[in-house]
Amino acid sequence: MTGTHPQAPIAGVAMTAIGVAVIRARESDRPDRLYDDPLARVFADAAARSFDPARWERLEALADQFYEGRSVGVRLVDDSVRAALAAGCRHIVLIGAGLDTRAFRMEWPEGVRLFEIDLPELFAFKEPVLAQAGAAPRCERRVIAADLRADWPKELVANGFRFEEPAHWIDEGVLGYLDEDARGVVEKITEIAAPGSRFGFGRFAVDTDSAPYVELRRMVSGDAAPPRSPGGLGPDAEQWLTDIGWSTEFHSWDDLVAPYGRPVAVNDPRIGTIRAIRR
Repeated sequence: MTGTHPQAPIAGVAMTAIGVAVIRARESDRPDRLYDDPLARVFADAAARSFDPARWERLEALADQFYEGRSVGVRLVDDSVRAALAAGCRHIVLIGAGLDTRAFRMEWPEGVRLFEIDLPELFAFKEPVLAQAGAAPRCERRVIAADLRADWPKELVANGFRFEEPAHWIDEGVLGYLDEDARGVVEKITEIAAPGSRFGFGRFAVDTDSAPYVELRRMVSGDAAPPRSPGGLGPDAEQWLTDIGWSTEFHSWDDLVAPYGRPVAVNDPRIGTIRAIRR
């Protein structure tokens, strides 16, 4: 904490949440916005105080490079949440929640319990900013400060997660940073997911040597960081999920984003989202 300002994470994976908040703030300023997230600007302004000007300029420039696709991705997750609610899910679990504000900006039916799981240093910044802004969630919100490599299911249950309740599990990219631990996280989800629970994740072709990803790696891990392979569940993820108890369905990115009228088509039918329902 610096004065009355909470310290934002300025490096490491937690820092990527700040870039996404900058993207959501930019989207919310558009007259044709796909969603409205007033707290995104609050987070961005609060985070900027922790960065030196040159590093903040780098982060904003990087957010601009990822803006179009990442912003549409936020709306896709919003719509997946609405579909899960319509299907009867009343538990919503965000793994690697970052500076997500869905508990505050979306409309929720009665009885929803939303869980946010992320690193302690992320919530050490997020919760004071929310408190200073006087933000009030529109559903029951539970915060679990835990590393996904640790025993987070125990903390989830201690915070009111019910095994018998179908849940919608949301990953907006954290599995890509977990490398060999990604499948372990999904195995834990599978163990506690009731039949009818939902889970989705992206299948992308990422060029880690392209300029935006090189800069992302440098911002997260340092300018001398070596190249790394994309993490995640691997190319056989859909079959693997089927084998461990999920019914899966693939939706191409271009089909998913077509209704939004944004220039984000990739013209590659292999890229898209795998949506899974627990059997």
